[in-house]
Amino acid sequence: MSNRQAEIATALGVIAPFTSDADVDAEIARRIAFIQDTLLAARSKVLVLGISGGVDSSTAGRLAQLAVEQLRSQQQDDSYRFVAVRLPHNVQHDEADAQAALGFIAADEALTIDIAPAVSGLAGQVGELGGLTSARRDFVLGNTKARMRMLAQYTVANARDGLVIGTDHAAEAVMGFFTKFGDGACDLAPLSGLVKGQVRRIAERLGAPASVVGKVPTADLEDERPGIPDEHVHGVTYDDIDAFLQGQPVEESVYRIIVQTYDKTQHKRDLPLVP
Repeated sequence: MSNRQAEIATALGVIAPFTSDADVDAEIARRIAFIQDTLLAARSKVLVLGISGGVDSSTAGRLAQLAVEQLRSQQQDDSYRFVAVRLPHNVQHDEADAQAALGFIAADEALTIDIAPAVSGLAGQVGELGGLTSARRDFVLGNTKARMRMLAQYTVANARDGLVIGTDHAAEAVMGFFTKFGDGACDLAPLSGLVKGQVRRIAERLGAPASVVGKVPTADLEDERPGIPDEHVHGVTYDDIDAFLQGQPVEESVYRIIVQTYDKTQHKRDLPLVP
């Protein structure tokens, strides 16, 4: 492991590779306890999470559901709830995947909020968008979608005195692959420190269907490039990223892309600048 690999892995809190199912089970229990402790410390009883149909939100959602079910039993209080929120932009092209994820999560409540009218309304008020190329406008509005989804989740959570869950993990964090103040905004991030393969392993151990566990990751924010895989955007695979974070040797080109991307996106992981 290079010094830079070790430095980045430490900064992101990367956990050791799983060596057995017992390791996976222990990590599941630890993260459920973290969710419960966070709720209790906040004196809140409701968790809210947007569900896309991918493995990250499916895993975080199932952990949240198990956490509130245990709290209901332990506290003898039925007001502990998990709310799964579908946040399509018009009709999501992989809606079947999202429904499969909801079936696996088995949330206490499932809501659907179409963000398209809000995004279109805002876009209609921003004259600067008219001067952009089609591709640039699509990219900008992709970030607007991510931020609108988080706004919707916080609106639901605020109305119920609840907390918003984020799905960021180490393999996304190192690449800065989240929208600043969009899907990067949350009250708790129970997948933090995991690499992508570990998220998949946890999902599988929790009983997620193979279609969810193996779904090709995509942010799916751009209309002109619907469903573009994360790995296409990264220029490296998640296997490469996982190996880098867990201190394994990687190709020089992979090392360079990950380190350069990490440095370029540091502002996303930092608090706002102050004087």
